[in-house]
Amino acid sequence: MRVLLRRYGFAVAYLAGFVAAELAYILLDPDAQARLIAWASTNVANLEHEPIGPLLVSAFVAPGFFVAWPVLIGPAVFGANRALGNARTALVCLAGHVIGSLVSEGILAYRIDAGQLSAADRHISDVGPSYVVLSAIVIALACGGWLARTLAAVDLVVLVFPGQIFSGLSQLDVPAVGHLTAALTAAAATALILSLRRRSRRLARGPDPGGPGGSGGYVTDAHPDQVGDRGGAGA
Repeated sequence: MRVLLRRYGFAVAYLAGFVAAELAYILLDPDAQARLIAWASTNVANLEHEPIGPLLVSAFVAPGFFVAWPVLIGPAVFGANRALGNARTALVCLAGHVIGSLVSEGILAYRIDAGQLSAADRHISDVGPSYVVLSAIVIALACGGWLARTLAAVDLVVLVFPGQIFSGLSQLDVPAVGHLTAALTAAAATALILSLRRRSRRLARGPDPGGPGGSGGYVTDAHPDQVGDRGGAGA
């Protein structure tokens, strides 16, 4: 168990938290469920007045898809966790979820203020783990093993085609913009992490023996009379 948590702590915590939240949601009466969705939605109205709670809770609430989401969360998040580790995976997924929500709702707020959309759109329902899952898929595709990449690709196909996560992108629909932003954020963050990781490995190895500053071959000894010197007299 310790090995599992050390290697997949974020994935276990997120999947367990999501399942627990969904079980609690199912036990609520319809009125309480509606109030929870209204409070947890990362819509314009909530983000203007109480952004922290909705930004965190919305990733654990997905009404109507209790069975499907754990199946999609598992391969993506565990594959990403194995590739980047707990802290980095959590950071990238959080960034994808938060930035995806803020950018999509920010565009919606601008369009409402410009008179392009109704003021009622300030209170749309916007919950679900899809930004987190899509961010994990990007991580797994970028730096996971062959199995992680295969499962992540299957997840992506399910989200793009049956899930239609990019549907309405040309109309700047909130879900489509949010998913695209989450994917781009995760890709940029993952690329930065991998670049820093390669740099730290190069620094840990030290200078290249054959490169500038390294010794690529024989170095003249200051004491030609010692053992092993070329042209020296020997011992």
